[in-house]
Amino acid sequence: MKPNFSLRLRVFNLNCWGIPYLSKHLADRMKRLGDFLNMESFDLALLEEVWSEQDFQYLRQKLLPTYPAAHYFRSGFIGSGLCVFSKHPIQELTQHVYTLNGYPYMVHHGDWFCGKAVGLLVLHLSGLVLNVYVTHLHAEYNRQKDIYLAHRVAQAWELAHFIHHTSKKADVVLLCGDLNLHPKDLGCRLLKEWTGLLDAYLETQDFKGSEEGCTMVPKNCYVNQQELEPFPCGIRIDYVLYKAVSGFYISCKTLKTTTGHEPHSGAPLSDHEALMATLCVRHSPPPHNSSPTHGPAERLPLVSVLREAWTELDLGVAQARWWTTFAGYAIGVGLLLLAALCALVAGGGVREVAILLWTPSVGLVLGAGVVYLFHMQEAKGLCRAQAEIQHVLGRVREAQNLGPESQPALFLEQQERDRSEDQ
Repeated sequence: MKPNFSLRLRVFNLNCWGIPYLSKHLADRMKRLGDFLNMESFDLALLEEVWSEQDFQYLRQKLLPTYPAAHYFRSGFIGSGLCVFSKHPIQELTQHVYTLNGYPYMVHHGDWFCGKAVGLLVLHLSGLVLNVYVTHLHAEYNRQKDIYLAHRVAQAWELAHFIHHTSKKADVVLLCGDLNLHPKDLGCRLLKEWTGLLDAYLETQDFKGSEEGCTMVPKNCYVNQQELEPFPCGIRIDYVLYKAVSGFYISCKTLKTTTGHEPHSGAPLSDHEALMATLCVRHSPPPHNSSPTHGPAERLPLVSVLREAWTELDLGVAQARWWTTFAGYAIGVGLLLLAALCALVAGGGVREVAILLWTPSVGLVLGAGVVYLFHMQEAKGLCRAQAEIQHVLGRVREAQNLGPESQPALFLEQQERDRSEDQ
């Protein structure tokens, strides 16, 4: 690779709002999206909420002359909704499905059935290894009473951990997607602090688009205006994040968003706004005074956000264990009812009453059993994320030459609690 190496990368990201039979004007929007992507000829187009594989196949055929490489990430009952289109050959592909993704009994929200995931594709561009990640995290339905907060924090941690472990051979890392996180939300801070990813909106010197970089704006006719009432300018929940390893430097030359309508036809492409970034990668001269990636000063925000995440996950664990306890009692009540009904029938009691109560009793036992198993799995998933965060905190504190006595008391309490439960 030449010392004066330079690479320009144009990236497009959009949550397409592609729910078959429910999303308005879906066929027309997909057609206009394909026309727009062909016209602009980006290096990469990363899409979320393409829930129908037929829509993906339609886009694939339409975009084939401009984007010869494409992939649809499949998971869950409905699918992850993630797909990518690339001008350049894709060398490697994989995906990771998030362990926690909402609740199956919240059917009207539907996230659990989608199998939310992160997709990874590896590109080799002029000798440069580029890891590109596309993801979609669990939606936030009620900011004041967010029952999915622990799940989104766990997803953000899994995403950060996945990037951390799969990007060791990459020269440049790029993450695009709908994170369903505001910039100052815990999950967003956790992701940035652990991975070192930079936010294109905050880094670019040339931004054009919606006010404050918002990606859901009141001007968009597909947006639920009631949901945006607390946010007059809109909300920023879609991101282009990036970083380069030592020896390379990456910058965002320009960043654009749509502003409630598609630039050419005027009608919106989705209820979200599209992100269009121009990134520049070049060689970076080695620093004179090399220092670790996370020095003592840089570790302080990391420790703070890790502890905050641990606490939030602990609240989620407590809630999950409450549900398992409640379901356990319900199973016990159901079994007692079944035993009483069997005794009633055996003793020659009123057979009609026993038969009448038999079905709801069996339903109670089975339903409570499903709830018990699901929330037990939820508690284990949250505890696993906690354990990983606790381990990272311990390593960071060791690097700071702080003794084990400085570990938070809440960690020690949790260890004692886990030991007692195991016994």
